[in-house]
Formats: sequence, C-alpha cells, structure tokens
Amino acid sequence: MTEVTPAPTSASLAPHQLWIRTRGLLLALLVLVAAGITLATVRSGDQHGRLDPRSADRHGSRAVAELLKERGVSVHVVTTLDEATAQVGPETTLLVTSPDLLTPHQQSELRATTDHSAGRTVLLAAGPPSVGTLAPGVRAESAGPVATRAPQCSLPAARNAGDVETGGFHYASDGPETIACFPSDGLPTLLLVEQGTGDTVLLGSPDLLHNERLGNQGNASLALQLLGSRPHLVWYLPSLTDISAAAENGGDGSHDDRSFVDLIPRGWLWGTLQLALAAVLAAIWRARRLGPLVVERLPVAIRASESTEGRARLYRRANARDRAADSLRAATRTRIAPLIGVSPHDAHSPTTLVPAVSVRLSTTDSDLQALLFGPAPSDDAALVHLADQLDTLEREVRTS
Repeated sequence: MTEVTPAPTSASLAPHQLWIRTRGLLLALLVLVAAGITLATVRSGDQHGRLDPRSADRHGSRAVAELLKERGVSVHVVTTLDEATAQVGPETTLLVTSPDLLTPHQQSELRATTDHSAGRTVLLAAGPPSVGTLAPGVRAESAGPVATRAPQCSLPAARNAGDVETGGFHYASDGPETIACFPSDGLPTLLLVEQGTGDTVLLGSPDLLHNERLGNQGNASLALQLLGSRPHLVWYLPSLTDISAAAENGGDGSHDDRSFVDLIPRGWLWGTLQLALAAVLAAIWRARRLGPLVVERLPVAIRASESTEGRARLYRRANARDRAADSLRAATRTRIAPLIGVSPHDAHSPTTLVPAVSVRLSTTDSDLQALLFGPAPSDDAALVHLADQLDTLEREVRTS
C-alpha cells in the first residue's frame, strides 16, 4: 500500500472558478465607477458648490450675485483669509458663508480687521464655535428649521422685504446697539450689531441666498439690501486648505482643538451611517433561513449508478477530491465494521477500527491508517488508486 500526500482541499478555487464567481461583482463596481466619473464630469461646469456665487445649482447663489451685479455691485469671490482681509474697507461688504469653519486664530484675525474697516460684515449661520469671537457679546442658539417669519423690527431692509424664510440659529445680545428682526421663540434670527461707522449682520440661516429659495417671499429683497449696501461685495468661501488655518490661535501657543470628525461635512457622516445600515440589512437578507428541508419523492426512479456518476462529476467539476475520498473511505468503514465485529458507533474511530482490521488481515496499522483515515489524494489518478485499494481491502475482509 502506498501513502498519498496531502493536497489542496475543495475550498481552494482555481483562477477560472474565482473569476466566474467574482465577475458579476467586478462588473457592478466598474459600472459604479464609470457612473461616478460621468456624473462628476457632467456636473463640473458652473456648479462650484453650496453658496458659491458661481454655482447655478439649487444650493448655489449665482442668482443673487447676478442681481447684485445688475445693480452695480461688484462681486469678488475669495477662498483665503488673506484675500478677504486685504479687500475689507468702508465701501465693502464682507460676506462670510461658513464662519464655523474658521479656526480660532482666523476668527480673531478677521475680527481685528473688520473692527476698523467701517464696512459691513455679514455672517451666515454663525453658531457657538464662532459667534463669540466674531460678534462679542452675542450668543447663538438653535432656532429649528427654516420657516417664513415676519420682520417685527425697525430695520428698513427688513421692513421693506416683509416676510422672509429664516431659521437655523437665533441670537441673544446684551449690547444696546443692536436691531433684532424675524424672531423665533422670542429671539431674532437676524441681528444687526452696530460698530461705529460699520456694522455686523448675523443671519441665522443662509437658505434665502440659495437659487431655489431666492424667489420665495421677500428673500430676494432682503438679500439685495443686506449685501448691496456698499458698492463692493467680497464673497468669502472659507476653505480647509487655507494655510492660515494652520497658524497658532492668536499667537498664544494654543491650537484648534477640533477633531477630524468635527471637520467632516455632516452629509458624509449620514452617508456612512446609511451605507452601514444597508450592509447590515444585506447581511440579514443573505443569511436568512427559509425553513427546514422538505423531503419530496422524485417523480421518476433514478438508477444508483446514474446518481453515483452524477455526484462524481459534480465532485470533479469542483475539484473536490478530498470530499470524494472522505465519502469512499466512510462507505468502506461502514461496510467492513460489522464484518470484523466493530459496532457502527465505532466504525469511524481510528483507535478502534484500525486494530480490528489489522488483526483480521495481519496488516500493519500504519498502512491501514493511511488507507482508511489518510489525507486527500493529490490528483485524479491518486483518487482512482485509492478507490481500488479500498475495494481490495473490503474484498479481503469479506473473504478472510
């Protein structure tokens, strides 16, 4: 008897089989990447981003920028703090679209510049991270969703505009030189803070500047009056790539303590959560059980030889020589166990079956161990040889 060497199990797949199983997933991934590239190419024209005066999409602000230009107001788009502070002056309105993105150092520098500019500064949706520095003495609280609200103040721009869509944040101030408009729960969603010859306007929500909302209520009127009070408008879009964001906070050695998660846009966090939920649901769907197997009589009788041949072909297609060998050895052990006085319970125990067969045939235990409980054959020829050896062993046990 020859001892066969171990071989790869049926779990190892050939390259061709691996390609067949994964080609659907790879094709879907390729389509997804192609669709993303196509969408990015199509949308890369004039759609620069949210509140961008060059963007014509629904969340852009190109409409209000064009209206301001028609009224003789020049619009300059800047993305760095140095560019914004360099253009501040008495004839300029500085619009900061995302004050909360500014680091404490940037906020302090911007505040120091606008204090002496005698111009107007408009802060959109300035929350607790920025309002304390950019508008000292003012506190910001959440005002809930955007809704139509009446001015209820003496500010001419607000009274002329009438009802507008505001919300987001509302503000509280202890200073006397303020004008509070469009209240929500008793606190204004628009607050004008006078500073000598200049002023600062805090608007709780930027939604009225969006292209899709500009035509609603008095949104356009209020936007034009707030941003068009000076002949020049500096539209500041804060960027995380601004080198001034890496500077120390006010020179005192402290740094911005916001974490990486705080800098991730909220939409990405929600998208990640949705993808995780989708993955969990997909896992539940793929892992569900449809109930126990139901035994059903076949409509026709199948010959044992045909069933054996069909099962053998399935094993061969899957390169499952290990399972085929296990099946042949298990069948042999089951048949010879009663012939040598071994119970069916111990028929598959090497410590019981092998000594019993060895006594019956006067064969060494190592040869029988390799034959009845050995490793999987390395190729088809070795599997056929194993079948012949098992057949010979069973015949010898029966005739001994």
